Amino acid sequence: MSRMVTIGAAQVGPIARNDSRQAVVARLVALMEQAAKRGCDLVVFPELTLTTFFPRWFMTDQDEIDQFFEREMPSPATRPLFDAARRLGLGFYLGYAELEQADGKTHRYNTTVLVDKSGAIVGKYRKIHLPGHAEHEPWRAFQHLEKRYFEVGNLGFRVWRAFGGHVGMCICNDRRWPETYRVMGLQDVELVLIGYNTPYHNPPAPSHDRLANFHNHLVMQSGAYQNATWVVGVAKAGREEGCDLIGESCIIAPTGEIVTQARTLDDELIVARCDLDEAKSYKATTFNFGLHRQPQAYRMIVDRMGAEPPRG
Repeated sequence: MSRMVTIGAAQVGPIARNDSRQAVVARLVALMEQAAKRGCDLVVFPELTLTTFFPRWFMTDQDEIDQFFEREMPSPATRPLFDAARRLGLGFYLGYAELEQADGKTHRYNTTVLVDKSGAIVGKYRKIHLPGHAEHEPWRAFQHLEKRYFEVGNLGFRVWRAFGGHVGMCICNDRRWPETYRVMGLQDVELVLIGYNTPYHNPPAPSHDRLANFHNHLVMQSGAYQNATWVVGVAKAGREEGCDLIGESCIIAPTGEIVTQARTLDDELIVARCDLDEAKSYKATTFNFGLHRQPQAYRMIVDRMGAEPPRG
């Protein structure tokens, strides 16, 4: 018997710096209501969904920076999302900036949560592969200061039993690293949820700009196929505060094929009925890890961080 999950990839258009949480949440609830009418079990929102992508600006006032962070989840401003989940019988993935007090210290993470149909948080992930830089680089058209504003995530790449299957999460730049998918693949992941904010322009390597959409799909399609899992990638898209963000949110099957893809750079819901059992034939044959993997040959992957040329 097939295990069907109907998934809505809820792409979000530009969010202005002065847009309130309440205004953004109202847009997200509207997308959830669309998803419910289309029979969805789960809606996936982008990375840092609740605000504009603030790491594009260099800021030194910590109070100003912390206005972009959530101190609790749900909060009064985000509670309507959890209420909608219960009312509509619809789970969701939500990306946001998280401020946590722990061990007498303040920690800041780029975070996502997985919420079930009862409105309960069943999983949390904190971004591990932080791109960009930590200091002001005024030569850039815009900054990418994730290394300044966030700590490296400390929760690992976990997989949860949810929505009738095995669900994993990651965020934006994580999708470019094969280790992300493989660690979840070794936990028999069947559905990987990814939110992203990705500029078309790459200031350190502008020759890459023309390939932004291609590279976005390439890494997610390969991750899906090589780990026999569904992958849902969802963008914050469009011209946001003068910065152009790619769209092309998509849902990818374990075959590596794109099943459906967004056509706009605005708020847009795309939907696919995903059979989690579709991965079984790949997990049993080409990517039967227990039969074919040779971990003793992969030691360098965890022992070495940077590339080194061969000796001699």
